[in-house]
Amino acid sequence: MLGARASRLARTPASALFWRIVVMNGLLFTIGLTVLALSPATVSSPVLLTEVPILLIGLALMIMVNAFVLRNSLAPLSALTTLMERVDLLRHSDRIAHNGNGDLTTLIATFNSMLDRLEAERSASTAHTLAAQEAERQRIARELHDEIGQSLTVVLLGLKRAVDRAPDDLREELHTVQETVRASLDEVRQVARRLRPGVLEDLGLLSAMSALASDFSQMSGVPVARVFDPRLPEVSSDVELVIYRIAQEGLTNVARHAHASRVELSLCADDGDVVLRITDDGDGGPIREGAGIRGMRERALLVNADLTIEEAPGGGLRVRLAVPVTKERA
Repeated sequence: MLGARASRLARTPASALFWRIVVMNGLLFTIGLTVLALSPATVSSPVLLTEVPILLIGLALMIMVNAFVLRNSLAPLSALTTLMERVDLLRHSDRIAHNGNGDLTTLIATFNSMLDRLEAERSASTAHTLAAQEAERQRIARELHDEIGQSLTVVLLGLKRAVDRAPDDLREELHTVQETVRASLDEVRQVARRLRPGVLEDLGLLSAMSALASDFSQMSGVPVARVFDPRLPEVSSDVELVIYRIAQEGLTNVARHAHASRVELSLCADDGDVVLRITDDGDGGPIREGAGIRGMRERALLVNADLTIEEAPGGGLRVRLAVPVTKERA
């Protein structure tokens, strides 16, 4: 047990650096003693002026060797610090490359493994959270449609009978109430449809995206130019739901913050990826990542997709989601 513990300690970056410095200094001292013992050079007491250059050369050589060893051994720490400062588990973080040698190789490999583990745990946790969220949305949508929707339908039918039998002086007021209830029923159905996109399950992704664009234009008054590729590769239902939800959140952000006069919604195949683009001509400006954008990034991680949000060339913002589609997934 002690031998195994000593072996683990010997492989740590600190112990490797320690032994390298000890060996280098020992080698320098050995060379210095050999030179003093076998050559005519001597060191007097007190030191003579002619001996000072020899001592200075030896000291400078020792400092240079130590500086070289420390510089090469600790150089990866700068890259490691930079990566630590920019790590974001909602984005695909890069890794520090290591070539299999050096004193900090074990530290770098451990840090990269830690990032892999944290990203995997975050993805699993996000998957469970979003699955529970989708289940709750479906439950609320069913209750809105089956209970509140049916109740409003019964009220609407009762009002129709009351309007038919009401005197002329009340018929106008009852008709106004009837229209209000009908508008409320339509709003309930729209909310239920946004919570549970039944068209996505029944008619597929392209039809669901087209219906989403129509609903957005109807609510916001902003026209949507649609560019859909009918030859999209087949993807799983989870990928379809992620694409739909990110498009839904992107259009919602446009309606709330962009003050746009035109939006382009694109869904195409591009070099083996399914690419979603949402481009508006609104205000643009600095991108503030609130709960909506963080939710989009969390969903993108579930399908190993790349989500970028940037300013569009002509003004406004552009959201781009690239979902890799492999043969196995298709």
